[in-house]
Amino acid sequence: MDTIDLDTSIFVFGSNLSGIHGAGAARAARLHYGAQLGVGEGLTGRSYALPTVGYHIKPITFDEVQNHVLNFNVFARSRPDLTFQVTQVGCGLGGFSKQVIAPMFEMSPDNCWFDSQWKNFMRTHTKFWGTF
Repeated sequence: MDTIDLDTSIFVFGSNLSGIHGAGAARAARLHYGAQLGVGEGLTGRSYALPTVGYHIKPITFDEVQNHVLNFNVFARSRPDLTFQVTQVGCGLGGFSKQVIAPMFEMSPDNCWFDSQWKNFMRTHTKFWGTF
């Protein structure tokens, strides 16, 4: 059975486009995984900011979130040398439900592991790491 190495994986968290990283998984990413303030999307340190909220903490649309998930998937596919620990992005401050967000990741590559709370909402993925 595969296991994820939480000490070397990339921590994928829901961010805002302003890159504030002040609470929840975003704060943990800033304090423990090298997420940089002001970087609202992409890889910094051992973290990947995936926007689910806009600039100035304004809501963004489902379609905008979906586009950011697609950007993440392209990046994750381009880096098969990395393992991604995906948290419940968009399900806190983003205001979306697990039932809506988790299926967006059905096309994610095999180097992605997901929060166990999404297990019942994903049909194609079998890699789950725990919960945050």
